[in-house]
Amino acid sequence: MQKQFFLFLLAAVLSTAAFGQRFAYVDTEYILDNIPEYQAAEREIEELSIEWQTEIENMFAEIDRLYTQYQAEAPLLPDDIKRQREEEIIEKERAAKELQMQRFGREGDLFEKRQELVQPIQDQIYDAIESIADRGNYAVIFDKAGGAAMIYTDVRYDLSDDVLQRMGYRN
Repeated sequence: MQKQFFLFLLAAVLSTAAFGQRFAYVDTEYILDNIPEYQAAEREIEELSIEWQTEIENMFAEIDRLYTQYQAEAPLLPDDIKRQREEEIIEKERAAKELQMQRFGREGDLFEKRQELVQPIQDQIYDAIESIADRGNYAVIFDKAGGAAMIYTDVRYDLSDDVLQRMGYRN
């Protein structure tokens, strides 16, 4: 799959070069590192992640404490109390796992928060790149930080600072 993508990328570059079209690249990692709003969003996401992880770890610690206590008392407990305690522990574990999925799952709270805070910044970057591509008549602009491996890049074609400038940031 990656070989096919590379061949497609090579064909695109060769065909644009053959027709005199221009190409360039940007480094979105570099761009994001130079946007204070992105840094603030990343800090907020990290703080929420730590807070939620601590909350879940505390729940699991409580479950471990209850289970240890249950194991110590189990030989002395009647069967109905044993069953009640087991069900209580199982229910608490289920609730903790549900909360973990709600917070950190594929469409969980952390994902939604990241979308809420980072997506507008990514949209601004895309708009700036699109504007620069239109103005500079670029046929293709690659992302150096993306999945496509760039073996060699000439800084003359790096538009990352232009994107930052277009967005109103100075480096």
